[in-house]
Amino acid sequence: MALRYQDVVVADLSPLLNASELWQKMGKRFAELKEDYEKQVQRALANGKWQGQAFTAHQNSSAATASEYAAAKTEALAVASLLKQAHTELTRLQKAVKDLVADAEEKNYKVDGSGRATYIGFSKLSAQEQNALHHDPDYPKLVAQAQQAAQEWTDGIAKAVRAVDEADQGVKRALIRAAGFGGFNAHAEGDLAKAGAPDISATRADGWKIKTTGPGLGFTATGSPSYGKEGRLKAYLDLGHVTAERSLTDGPADVSVIADAYAGARATANYGFSDKGVNAAAEISGGGRAMVEAREDKGDILYYTRAEGFAGVEGGVTAKATKDEVTVGAKRFSGGKTSVAGGFEIAGIGIGGTAEGWAGAGAEAKWGYMKDETTGKWELGTKAGFSGPLGGALGVEITVDPHKFSKAVGHAADAVGDTAGSVKRTISSWF
Repeated sequence: MALRYQDVVVADLSPLLNASELWQKMGKRFAELKEDYEKQVQRALANGKWQGQAFTAHQNSSAATASEYAAAKTEALAVASLLKQAHTELTRLQKAVKDLVADAEEKNYKVDGSGRATYIGFSKLSAQEQNALHHDPDYPKLVAQAQQAAQEWTDGIAKAVRAVDEADQGVKRALIRAAGFGGFNAHAEGDLAKAGAPDISATRADGWKIKTTGPGLGFTATGSPSYGKEGRLKAYLDLGHVTAERSLTDGPADVSVIADAYAGARATANYGFSDKGVNAAAEISGGGRAMVEAREDKGDILYYTRAEGFAGVEGGVTAKATKDEVTVGAKRFSGGKTSVAGGFEIAGIGIGGTAEGWAGAGAEAKWGYMKDETTGKWELGTKAGFSGPLGGALGVEITVDPHKFSKAVGHAADAVGDTAGSVKRTISSWF
């Protein structure tokens, strides 16, 4: 959630400095522990009196431990540096917001708790001055100018608040990247500008649009299971995510290609009950997956083909019943799988299929239909599979686009009408 004006002006940033000092002490302490461990354990036992496989195994494990102490020192000092720089940068930007508000108030603009400015200069005039002003021919113009200036102050304050939020998001990215994944981070970056830089997204000269994200670590919890609300829990550890897209336009064809690769672990849960219906779902997965898809989105016949590979573990259950969706399903799998899928669409009716090969233990079954709120399409699909250690799954999907279908029917009816009229005119000409 983006920071609001009130969040910015009331924030106490001093704990960042306190935390930075504690992380700095922690880094120094890890350095001392590493030195003591190497001296008291590694070197003490490497005096030649202990030999054999047990000694070799101990030396290997102790070297790993010493490396972890060194990595812990690097990570702690990096975090200390990031927190200190964050305090400096956020304090500067917070002051910029407060200075802007002070300037506005000095010029007779009142700023409310949401950051909106209102001109109050007229209210400070005496009753006689206000009466004279109301009879001034330029009064409407003066009011309009004051309102315009108030909006400019409001926009300026909002822009300054966004700058604080963007810096805050950068600090978040930097701290997440500094955290170790499966151990302490021996390569933690202590420069806030580098570590907090946004994820890369660029279009190359050859037309490929590349986006990379990660590593990332986080947890979110939104909503509540009370009536009219939906709750969502999400925890993730993203090691990396790369997406590449390109459109290949050639005459009547308009083919888009997308390639996607991801490594990490995720767990999500949704639950809720409202006037739209009920739903409950939970899913967890960990490992790596890659996918490539080609799609034709222009012309009378549309099609898609897709290939995907996955290695890891996954599981989940889904149950949902609303006016636009009914879905039930469950899955459990551990191992590797490959899948190919393809389908086509004519006159708004689409048919697609999926075939998967599994190397690992698992089972999956799902069925449901739903309306895509973005495209207006209705989708009906089912999928089932089982593996022993070898097996697979098959799936079918049918889509209906009411708008395209009705349009195609209308064109067909027009064509039939035109043909019938032509036949009638031809027969009439014979007589």
